[in-house]
Amino acid sequence: MSMQAPISPVAGSLAAPVPSATPTLPQRDTPAGQNARAAQLAASRTTYVWDTAVPTLPGVPLAASVPADNLPTLAWWALLIDVSLKIVRNALAVKLGGVDRGEIDSPRAKFEAALAECDAIEAHTAALVAPPQSAHDSFLGHLVADLEAAVAHAEREAKITALKGHKARLEELMKIDDAEGLGGSVSATLNAYRALFDTLPLPEIAWTFQDDAEFAALRVQGPNAMLIEAVGDALPANVSLSPAQYAAIVNGDTLDAALAEGRLFKLDYEVLGALDPGTWGGLAKYVWQPIALFAVPPGGASLVPVAIQCGQDPDEWPIITPTAVAADQWGWEMAKLIVSVADGNYHELVAHLGRTHLVIEGVAMATHRHLATVHPIWALLVPHFEGTLFINEAAATSLIAADGPIDHIFAGTIQSTQALAVAARLDFDFTAKMLPHDLAARGVGPGSALADFPYRDDGLLVWEAIHAWAAQYVALYYASDADVTGDSELSAWAACVAGEAAIKGFGPITTRDELVDACTMIMFTASAQHAAVNFPQKDIMAFAPAVTGSGWQPAPPAQSGQDKAGWLAMMPPMALALEQLNVLELLGSLHYRPLGDYRSTDWPYAPWFSDPRVTASQGPLAGFQAHLANVETVIAGRNAERMRPYPYLQPSLIPTSINI
Repeated sequence: MSMQAPISPVAGSLAAPVPSATPTLPQRDTPAGQNARAAQLAASRTTYVWDTAVPTLPGVPLAASVPADNLPTLAWWALLIDVSLKIVRNALAVKLGGVDRGEIDSPRAKFEAALAECDAIEAHTAALVAPPQSAHDSFLGHLVADLEAAVAHAEREAKITALKGHKARLEELMKIDDAEGLGGSVSATLNAYRALFDTLPLPEIAWTFQDDAEFAALRVQGPNAMLIEAVGDALPANVSLSPAQYAAIVNGDTLDAALAEGRLFKLDYEVLGALDPGTWGGLAKYVWQPIALFAVPPGGASLVPVAIQCGQDPDEWPIITPTAVAADQWGWEMAKLIVSVADGNYHELVAHLGRTHLVIEGVAMATHRHLATVHPIWALLVPHFEGTLFINEAAATSLIAADGPIDHIFAGTIQSTQALAVAARLDFDFTAKMLPHDLAARGVGPGSALADFPYRDDGLLVWEAIHAWAAQYVALYYASDADVTGDSELSAWAACVAGEAAIKGFGPITTRDELVDACTMIMFTASAQHAAVNFPQKDIMAFAPAVTGSGWQPAPPAQSGQDKAGWLAMMPPMALALEQLNVLELLGSLHYRPLGDYRSTDWPYAPWFSDPRVTASQGPLAGFQAHLANVETVIAGRNAERMRPYPYLQPSLIPTSINI
């Protein structure tokens, strides 16, 4: 059975298209249906227009503008404003404390007025996002429902305009005014950084980040679990660790045995050589390209830190190791901080922005331009793009722009920072980065010597659930591989993803298995992978001494002779630590629409899928939701046993799309 495609929404309309109750492939549609599809796609291509010259991300294929039907829902806005208000109130409490201690010259009334403004924004937002009163049971029945829908669409644009205004004002209130002199001349202490969490919960990492076991655990369950890799059978040529140094660190082990048994692992930040160190407030920033080594001891399961070389040249950068010698301990803490600065830059620019946000935008654009709204793959993928074009535009125009938070907090000049994000996006290999392939290539897959790897173990459970959902869904519409090769829209879509979207490793799709793998990778990247890199920002990266974007003093020339004051001097100024807290607390706090909850973007947010083959009680959607519930149970059980719980890949905490 075929069905003519619905008329495409008028450009600028806020009504979002929804999938057909009977999705169909183009080769199975009637001539009239095929004509309607072509007309709808032609209209869509005038709305979804490529731009490869966005000033902050030159060369990356992005949307020239955000279509109206891609604006966030009122439910999303309610969450955003709620989180933002908590952050602003915390920052204002910190500043009021500074006034009371004589560290900030501004009058108290300035900040008290801002708190009152927050109260007004909160009250107005509650009124804006309140659901419309229903009168569906009145004698007018569906006529009333239709009228309500029309009024809701007419009012939504005005409401969103008001909410955008509140968002902009709260962003202004989050900014750090250099003239306020936050922190004054008070020397930085760890307690001063902790005190920045005045009305917000202080993350546990604030008390544990100096622990070597915590430092090692961050490699497998922190913001960036995408870099740790097996060393192989020999040390890198540019690493000067000696067998004696290794044996002194890992009791009862030898370097040769660790290499032979695949128990030695590394982080290599050579890619950060592309960053040109910048400045802030007349202060020089520092960024390094360290190499860090970790081992799994004989009979062990978890990583222990072994050595850090703070740069790529062993003649310039001596090996620094864990130690119990008092004169050497602060040199080791400095080396760990250098790795944390490198990891912060790699995470934010490469693993997060480049390899989730920007990749998914390219796929989203190709999907809207080449798959009709009656196409089953359009219906499957579009919920995973909700909010992405909107949030990416905000990132491109403010977050990674000159004088924005990335420019302030991270080490490189804004031009070199942008260039690194661009390179990360354009170098991303779609097939190679599929989770099972990526883990195997890094030598850290299941069965490797690295038994304790929560990101891998939980991620594979979610990957398998998404893969099973994709396979069952695809099988409903594609009876054979011939249906795949005969699908002209799918062929054009794949060519666009590989071509105009410039996503490497996305080859032609000629089989059902290839289509399932591609859909799995897209859905996983937009949901689980983004969750894994986004939400640790609140719990780990919001506390600047744990992970930050810049060093503020040079690396130590030697491990010996360093002190705590020198270590603290490498950490960010208090004003930037508060800005980092504000930004990353926001990015890591907004959980909207969990994986498996597919709904429309128009009130009252009806179920997305309406094809009874998908929604049947024993159908693939119910199967997917049940599979996710089982994964949730398994991960909850694992976390009950883990020394450090890893919540970021619990399905209930994975948003369906990149919407923050």
